[in-house]
Amino acid sequence: MWDRSGVDTIDLVLHPVRLRILHAMSGGRTRTTTDLCAYLPDVPRTTVYRHVGLLADAGVLEVAGEQRVHGAVERRYRLNRERTVISPDAAAAMSLDDHRRGFAVAMAALIADFHAYLDREHADPTADSVSYRQIPLWLDRAELAALINEISAAILKVAGNEPTPDRSPYLASPILFPLEVTPGRP
Repeated sequence: MWDRSGVDTIDLVLHPVRLRILHAMSGGRTRTTTDLCAYLPDVPRTTVYRHVGLLADAGVLEVAGEQRVHGAVERRYRLNRERTVISPDAAAAMSLDDHRRGFAVAMAALIADFHAYLDREHADPTADSVSYRQIPLWLDRAELAALINEISAAILKVAGNEPTPDRSPYLASPILFPLEVTPGRP
């Protein structure tokens, strides 16, 4: 899966800072690089600018508008959703090491986003219904498929919600993989 600059989109998207930029741009938001720097205060400004440039060059971010600010052109970017999805065929073609790297990058971005949340002045995990539970489940193939369909349906039901004054963005990060089978069990 290659972008217009010849960069592998999987390599482009699976980077902790770029993944956090993509999270910040989700929900139909448009943001300037300055906005992104404020949203990611733990990331150096030069790093944010460099990664926004890479994402824009690859077509993952597209220019939604421009305006002059203090004599310079400031661009507002929006996410090009088609460029951020790893298709089922591309995922199937990934090696085990690619999956290992992708998972590590996703976890690094998740940890960084969670730390940034905790560093906010009024962070309140209880009031914000923060959850990070792990629940082992015994499922056959049909039960697994039904669970995936139910979770997907619940997420898709609200995934298109537009930002409003009474809504806050939440990061849902479903992770599902088989655990090692206990000896003596089928």
